[in-house]
Amino acid sequence: MKEILELRNISYRYGGETSEFALKNLSYKVYQGEWIAIIGHNGSGKSTQAKIINGLLEAAVGEVYIRGEKLTVENVWELRSLIGMVFQNPDNQFVGSTVEDDVAFGLENHGVPREEMLVRVENALKEVRMNEFKEKEPARLSGGQKQRVAIAGVLALTPDLIILDEATSMLDPKGRKEVISTIQRLKTEKDLTIISITHDIDEASKADRIFIMQKGELVDEGKPEEILSKGEALVQLGLELPFSEKMKIELSKLGVTPPSEYMTEEGLLDYWISNLKK
Repeated sequence: MKEILELRNISYRYGGETSEFALKNLSYKVYQGEWIAIIGHNGSGKSTQAKIINGLLEAAVGEVYIRGEKLTVENVWELRSLIGMVFQNPDNQFVGSTVEDDVAFGLENHGVPREEMLVRVENALKEVRMNEFKEKEPARLSGGQKQRVAIAGVLALTPDLIILDEATSMLDPKGRKEVISTIQRLKTEKDLTIISITHDIDEASKADRIFIMQKGELVDEGKPEEILSKGEALVQLGLELPFSEKMKIELSKLGVTPPSEYMTEEGLLDYWISNLKK
């Protein structure tokens, strides 16, 4: 697989030399087409690393490589164009009076010719299924629709990597489902590389790999079924158990012992039904 991002021994702290490190000796690689979910409680360093990857912060120690090229002061603007970011509050991301104006904003800043810009805006809105809303005011959209427009604005810039920084945390369940399903579909159809920074364990379960952060360190990583089946260990790290894991605990109280490995809600339902038939 093609390596798209590498962090090598990244350390960072806010403040002077006596302050604690927000990130400590952080190293990992991300490959083309992967979806990485980064989870951890508040203050664990999730968003700090996103800003370092995007060149918004400079690491005190360590190096960032994007497509094999070291991120430096000289090339930060060039390499930053390979990365798109979608933030927590969709209302803070809108600058245009209409949806299509907003998606076009980043392209205008990059000097994209108008003819090409119109095509890119139309295609990006189609990708997130928001082309019917292109003449609407962003303020009149639902939370999920706003985030889909924000994703369209990123897609129009054709980045190699998209970082979702708590992009679903302010949405209601319906809006969250809209955005997650959009990301899943786009990842498959366009071979996108995604880094999702999230508190939502159910969102993380859709990723290819999960990274767990604690006090600025990467303390565990693995496939969702490996990480999410750890039960009490997740609780001790300040994380919530997935709904399906909570249900397994309740099933055990009823005398049904589900498999120890992680199961989706659908898989758990099938398992429960099959046991009822026995």
